Amino acid sequence: MTSVTTTPASGRHAAPTPAQTPSAGAMAYPRHTFSLAKRSLIKMWRTPEALIDVTLQPIIFLLLFVYVFGGAIAGDSSTYLQFALPGVLVQTIVFASAGTGVGLAEDLSTGIFDRFRSLPISRSAPLVGAILADLVRYLTSGLIMLALGLLLGFRITTSPQAVVAAFGLVMVFAFAMCWVFTALAMVVGQPRSVQGLGALVMLPLTFGSNVFVPTDTLPSWLRGFVEINPVTHVADAARGLLSGGPVAAPVTFALIASAVVIAVFAPLAVFLYRRRT
Repeated sequence: MTSVTTTPASGRHAAPTPAQTPSAGAMAYPRHTFSLAKRSLIKMWRTPEALIDVTLQPIIFLLLFVYVFGGAIAGDSSTYLQFALPGVLVQTIVFASAGTGVGLAEDLSTGIFDRFRSLPISRSAPLVGAILADLVRYLTSGLIMLALGLLLGFRITTSPQAVVAAFGLVMVFAFAMCWVFTALAMVVGQPRSVQGLGALVMLPLTFGSNVFVPTDTLPSWLRGFVEINPVTHVADAARGLLSGGPVAAPVTFALIASAVVIAVFAPLAVFLYRRRT
């Protein structure tokens, strides 16, 4: 039970300290998290160049792969667009998730997390807030890519509900990947180091998958890795939900893989953050 203190002069109740207020409890956690997410979104809005990696980069990737490699891989660019767009959407999310770690490393170097530590908020709220703000970036990127794909001739052969489900699955996977790079940022601390080491994670995951080519065209020694790569299953699920095909198995595998990544790296990232700050 919280003790009540009184002032000697008037006997009135003294104002409770921040640690005693209910706002510091679990009930206020969503409010703190969304407030910090709003801070990140405002920061993003004031620096539009921070959106280049989730706007122009995926557009360039899609145009290059469809019109440079499409004829060689699928016979014509229109056919390859149907195959490549869902995969490039997943690749963009994996690449962009490294930006979460880079941004957190930059915030660590400026000392902003020292100010967060002095506030009566959960220690994990700044991390979750930053990740939620980045999910808005990823969703924006996905919508831009889908709009461009439709202009180029991509055909959605499923229902609007399936399209929403595809974006929801990609966002779940993005949330999981953000925790990987958040933990990496807590370990190395420097933005350039996060970016460099992040490439060692991103490149095998994206190019060692069926994002750009069908699995059965790959050599047998590589096919084993591709078949267990979660990016492969997220891409397969996105293709099935957007343009038809098997859905149940890839969606199940993708959700299980995302849950395992979150269960491992989210507590690890929070633990490393508490040690670092």
